[in-house]
Amino acid sequence: MLVRPYTHSDKPRVLELFKLNTPENFAPSEEKDLVDYLNNHSDNYYVLKVDNKIVCCGGYNISEDPEVVRISWDIVDPQYQGKGFGGELTLYRIEKMSEIPGVKTLSVRTSQLAYKFYENLVLC
Repeated sequence: MLVRPYTHSDKPRVLELFKLNTPENFAPSEEKDLVDYLNNHSDNYYVLKVDNKIVCCGGYNISEDPEVVRISWDIVDPQYQGKGFGGELTLYRIEKMSEIPGVKTLSVRTSQLAYKFYENLVLC
């Protein structure tokens, strides 16, 4: 398992992961927002690879309030869901976010389908 920063050459695989999770976890109309994010806001976006294959991705962004950091665009290949890779990537990002001076709040905006994942991760 390897976590590394996203590069623009990862974009086709990230979009493939998005489509594999549509419409179950994302609305098709959200794809344009993801493309914009990848093109313009992916400085703190990461991919997790297993056997040299990207199986999940996710990032974070500092909000308008510099004390608040937001988890963004978590996507896991359906074949790898429930195996701990999404949790590993989230914990990796939480560690990165904790290194940012002045951050006091971690915000997660998610769906009714995924909120339990974050809830359970925090309770661990």
